[in-house]
This record gives sequence, C-alpha cells and structure tokens, in this order.
Amino acid sequence: MALILLENMEFFAYHGCFAEEQIIGNRFIVNLTIETDTSAAELSDHLHDTVNYQAVYSIVKKEMAIKSKLLEHVASRISSEVKKAFPQISHMVVKISKTNPPLGGKLENVSVQIEI
Repeated sequence: MALILLENMEFFAYHGCFAEEQIIGNRFIVNLTIETDTSAAELSDHLHDTVNYQAVYSIVKKEMAIKSKLLEHVASRISSEVKKAFPQISHMVVKISKTNPPLGGKLENVSVQIEI
C-alpha cells in the first residue's frame, strides 16, 4: 500500500450558508490523501496501473465549482466521484478549508475532513 497526496490545492469558490458567500466567494484549500496499492505501477511504470492524480485534480476542480452551502456536502461529492473513478482506492481522506470564514472574528480557516 502507498499514499498519494494532493496537497494544498487552492480554489476560489462560492460555498457557504450566507447569501453573501454564494455571491462574493472565498478561497478554499483542499487536501486529499489516497491509500491504494501501487505495486503494479512500481514495477510497470505505467500510469494506468495507479491512481492518476491529474484526473483526481480535475474531479476536485469540477466539484469545487458547484456552489454548495456546506463543506461537508462538497467533501462528500469529491470523495464519491474520486472513488467512482478509481475503485482501487482502499481509503481516502478529504479535507476542505475555508480561509477567512465570516464568523465575526479573526480566524485563519475552518475545515471539514471526511474519511471513506
């Protein structure tokens, strides 16, 4: 088993419960940790024997572009779509952070992390 990590992917998106968040938008950071068997790719040096992280990035980008109220919903969609594209994934962690959340005080970010 191996871990494939896509770290600190940055997106500008329109997620949030407040109407202003869905209009003004915010910066989000997404991290994925994917556990999968890479032994075939280690020997073959062929992309089709592993999880293509360019394809994973494209999935994340597509899901981040869909407005949602809850980060939980976005994270769930990302994990479902990535797992659908790469059923060989045995475990995955998706973490989404909203920078400068509108909570009425100084706060670097809020994050939601789900595991499947």
